[in-house]
Amino acid sequence: MDLLTGLVALSPDGLTSENALMRTVCARAVSLEPLPFEPAASAADPVLAEVAEQFSVDVAGVTAEQRAALVSAYGAEVLGVAALMYVADFVPRVRAGLAALGMTFPDPVGWDRTTHPADALLNRFTSTVGAMRGLDPLTTEIIRLRGATQHNCRLCSSLRESTALQAGGSEALYDEIGAYQVSDRLTDAHRAALRYVDALIWTPSSVDEAAAVVLEHFSAEQAVEITLDVMRNGTNKIAVALGGDAPRVTEGVELYLLGADGQPVFSS
Repeated sequence: MDLLTGLVALSPDGLTSENALMRTVCARAVSLEPLPFEPAASAADPVLAEVAEQFSVDVAGVTAEQRAALVSAYGAEVLGVAALMYVADFVPRVRAGLAALGMTFPDPVGWDRTTHPADALLNRFTSTVGAMRGLDPLTTEIIRLRGATQHNCRLCSSLRESTALQAGGSEALYDEIGAYQVSDRLTDAHRAALRYVDALIWTPSSVDEAAAVVLEHFSAEQAVEITLDVMRNGTNKIAVALGGDAPRVTEGVELYLLGADGQPVFSS
């Protein structure tokens, strides 16, 4: 859980006001308690509040005008701002999910003003979670594909993890994810995991029942991994918000391998 505490500690110099605003807006948009933040000395750009709320409620609804305004306002810092926005948005969801599983993680004792938010989130966090192997690869892939469609990430939807295919994955099975509640091909465990994924994404303030069902099918350690997988996969919200989620293939799907280091390995 140290990784989560480290993300909460992020408070880069020059972005204190933005961080405070995003942590307040994102969490309240989904009826959760905001992450702690440093008091802001000045008000942040109101455009940022508008984008942050849409990012949290449904990132697919971020408009081209909002995206352009964000890039115009923050320029070369926009990726760092977007990473902070994601932390503000998703760590409260993870905290709610973990609490429903009977777990927690501590707030930081100080602020991290030097680590780049994108490095902490998109390199350190995603690779560490990606390297976890408590779940079978097919379950991990089913969870990933649900997040891809819910956030409308075109790139993520075009990818297929090769180990999951070897473990029984297929397009016919993956087609069942969209209506998993009535699928007779997905297992009870898969349906429980997908219900929990949906709760974290859409109703994180009411996640208790879905979490309880997950614990009927998975160990506590596996349930934590599912929770962190949802957050890892959800970093696609940054690409969607910034318009960087175009697929690498013009048709069909692209295979990749999730390496032992938690990073994707592509054949080309």
